[in-house]
Amino acid sequence: MKEYLAKRIDHLKNAFPDDKQIESLLKAVSIIRETFNSGGKLLACGNGGSAADAQHIVAEFVVKYKKERKPYPAVALSVDTSILTACSNDFGFEYVFERQVRAIGKEKDVLLAISTSGRSKNVNLAVKAAKDMGLKVIYMTGSNKPEVSDMCDVVLSVNSKETPVIQEIHRLYGHLLVELFERMEGYL
Repeated sequence: MKEYLAKRIDHLKNAFPDDKQIESLLKAVSIIRETFNSGGKLLACGNGGSAADAQHIVAEFVVKYKKERKPYPAVALSVDTSILTACSNDFGFEYVFERQVRAIGKEKDVLLAISTSGRSKNVNLAVKAAKDMGLKVIYMTGSNKPEVSDMCDVVLSVNSKETPVIQEIHRLYGHLLVELFERMEGYL
């Protein structure tokens, strides 16, 4: 148990191996801030644990993080079972996020794409759709370079191939995105 916890603490300590990762996080926060200030919204997607992380981050923006404040427009693309199942049945699961981005995404919006492997077809098709439509893209992943990294405005990567470790750091990144945003907006 102690060895497991020590390993996790080491991963947390190494979540920001250099200034480049901090700069990427600050750039992501600036993109989100610019999006909300221009009347845009945050769209977030991922599969499995990454879907849960997307929903968690969206909830922090819509409801609150540390302080009661106005809600910000954010939507998790994994929560509508009718859309997910209809699209999977009619077109294929790889299109479940892409169709939603095309349906509700606008040029002022930002897509937060989350894939621990960087190879999730449905997440990457959503990124392609977002770029086609002029949305900004923030991508959270593991140590694999996403196939669509050249289409992303910011890539927040975790230096690991272990899914649980990547997800733990993604939760840290998500909280930091919201906390730094709230600080910039003067809430904290």
